[in-house]
Amino acid sequence: MKIVLKYFLVLAAVALVKPVFAQKSDAGFTGAVADKAHYKALYFVDDTASAKIKMTLRNIDNAISDPRLKGKVEIELVAFAGGYTMFLKSGQYEKALRALQAKGVVLAECSNTIRERNIDKSTLFDFIGYVPSGNGEIIIRGNDGWTIVHP
Repeated sequence: MKIVLKYFLVLAAVALVKPVFAQKSDAGFTGAVADKAHYKALYFVDDTASAKIKMTLRNIDNAISDPRLKGKVEIELVAFAGGYTMFLKSGQYEKALRALQAKGVVLAECSNTIRERNIDKSTLFDFIGYVPSGNGEIIIRGNDGWTIVHP
């Protein structure tokens, strides 16, 4: 009898809980509302993978183009470790980087990476800036309220 009572209680609990977790239609969902006057995001690249770099650049452009954020978002892109390859003059990203910079994106390279990897700055684009350390930039921006994005 005790076993039957336990099963009955479990079935009753499932019957009561299931409607609470039933999937609702998302047809009317339009996403978050951007009700602030200004948003700040720091994207970072620390990988040499072309697909990763291209995805990051595309993600930044998508954020800038989001109608909810249009004219309200400040973005910085910092590269360190293998991400420095994104800023190589011999690379394939100049057009995309210049387009983002024209839209207000700040482009920065980690000085530690330059020093530790013995990278000649003349091999990098002359339109980028430098920060003392990529990790330091992430820590400072994060503590200043910036959203940190690492696609």
